Amino acid sequence: MNRRSDTSSPEPNPNPNPNPVGRESSRDVCRCFDQVNSHPRARVGFHTELQDTSAPGWQHLLALIDEAAADGREEFRPLVELSPQERRQIVTLPPTIVKLTAVKHLMLYGSNLVRIPPEIGAMTSLEEFTPYTSYRLHWFPYEITRCTRLTRSTVSTRTLFGNYRLRPPFPRLQSAGSSVVGLDTDDLDPRRWGTTAISSCSVCDRAVELGGLHPVWISLRVATDVLPLLVNACSARCVAALPLPPEGYVQSAHTGGRVGQPSADWD
Repeated sequence: MNRRSDTSSPEPNPNPNPNPVGRESSRDVCRCFDQVNSHPRARVGFHTELQDTSAPGWQHLLALIDEAAADGREEFRPLVELSPQERRQIVTLPPTIVKLTAVKHLMLYGSNLVRIPPEIGAMTSLEEFTPYTSYRLHWFPYEITRCTRLTRSTVSTRTLFGNYRLRPPFPRLQSAGSSVVGLDTDDLDPRRWGTTAISSCSVCDRAVELGGLHPVWISLRVATDVLPLLVNACSARCVAALPLPPEGYVQSAHTGGRVGQPSADWD
């Protein structure tokens, strides 16, 4: 698919003033890369913030998820129920989103998220995903492809690693086959791994054990947008089973860094 055929809405200024006079900010400013004039050789990395699970915002979000799961609602807009301070405290979603199997529309507009957990793949009824203007969200877990009913998305694509407008680079991943011996996969350093936990293979869902860990990036169309997806595979075989990326993107899975990308949209 031609990279200029992306149907996403036009991007606003990706770094608006997050704290208007007299109002408390609900999110932090992101300076990971220049989201207006990025350069393919820019140095990028993962956001390293850890979720404070004792924060009032986190506890409130857990309660909202339980409430949504109990009443079987089809649209989930948790952030509108949180105060600006609480919203700023949320940098990821709880694993308990696995309970939201009835939700068809997940609205995360203007969030302070820096990562989405792989548990989003359990939201099998999901049809629409809206993390628009979540400017610190630069990538997504491969497990989102398990949401096979997902057909509509609204994502701020200019803030994504490898996006077709600016082609910012991808963070370099650990070497293929990295040993998991002695590694606490439930307590990972996001600076190195991007995520804080890896429970199973992103592709086959089996435990990551003897074959080691094979992390790779791949760009795939998910609903309306082409997204950079982080794959934590259990073997080279699972990496080989990944689908082919769309035209205009790196045509294979890769480990980031100075990988050759097609020219930016404006070149």
